[in-house]
Amino acid sequence: MRFQIPSLADLAHAPFDTVIDVRSPAEFAQDHIPGAINLPALDNEERAKVGTIYVQEDPFLARKIGAALVARNVAGHIETALADKTGGWRPLVYCWRGGQRSGAFTTILQQIGWRAQQLDGGYQTYRRGVHDLLYQTQLPYPLIVVDGGTGVGKTALLDVLRDKGAQVLDLEGAAEHRGSLFGRMSDRQPFQKMFESRIAQVLAACDPARPVFVEAESNKIGQLIIPPMLWQAMIAAPRVIIEAPLNARAAFLVQTYPQLWQDPDILRARLKTLARYHGAEQVALWDGLAVAGQFQELAADLIRIHYDPRYRQRDGRVLASQTLDQITDVSLQALADQLLAIADKSLD
Repeated sequence: MRFQIPSLADLAHAPFDTVIDVRSPAEFAQDHIPGAINLPALDNEERAKVGTIYVQEDPFLARKIGAALVARNVAGHIETALADKTGGWRPLVYCWRGGQRSGAFTTILQQIGWRAQQLDGGYQTYRRGVHDLLYQTQLPYPLIVVDGGTGVGKTALLDVLRDKGAQVLDLEGAAEHRGSLFGRMSDRQPFQKMFESRIAQVLAACDPARPVFVEAESNKIGQLIIPPMLWQAMIAAPRVIIEAPLNARAAFLVQTYPQLWQDPDILRARLKTLARYHGAEQVALWDGLAVAGQFQELAADLIRIHYDPRYRQRDGRVLASQTLDQITDVSLQALADQLLAIADKSLD
């Protein structure tokens, strides 16, 4: 028996304890169903070997060799990753197309007595759902865009809104990048498809009758592109604009990026990349502030000279414009309450 998913929301509420992706680690790294674990039926080298034999030698020989490899690999997973699973465990298993790899894996698990099912159509069916949501159809969710210059606390405000029960789409978290020169959150961003999977997972769990708060972005976050239907919805969405004095914004940036200020080598290396925009003389002045540990002064200068001139406030409906004298937990809590009240009135 195969499990079919009419929609991404149905997958999120499917009655399974574990989702198992049995594709190779390379396939899994490109994209996978969020929350799935990777127990490869064939590793990268084995998959390439079997594929080469199938194309260049003999399909029957490839299937025979592949079956032996899959059997050994599944045995290893049963003895390790699955060793603690009890008799009532219910996994959902998928591969690329819902074919031989997931079929063999599922059959072995079922023979043990586990209530395993194979995802009908495999990863391709799942990916089609993501693509349809983000590339083909108008989003059914009313968005509210949180807008404002660098350092006004937009991301922190989204966190507070989420804690208060609001629906929030954190694009920078999904992209592992804060959307600015100093915003890299990890050594490597996820692949584009994985970025889209993370977005789709959040949206699929949202109630279309309630607003979804999202931070204003350009159409790229680091190296990742915001999918077109989401981008169009963000452009058309009403906005709330957050403002704050320069000194408050600079202090907030120093507080938000402690790892950057604590590593002078990384900071100075990133400052050097600004020479193409502002020239070597200006970068040398910033480098001097970094060496002297004058981080708040440096942050204020970067906001004034680099970030604010590039900030473009979009046209369209403005639900509210709020100014924070200081960006603190208390002020963000109060602002979140105001925005939730404004959002409720906008939907009446």
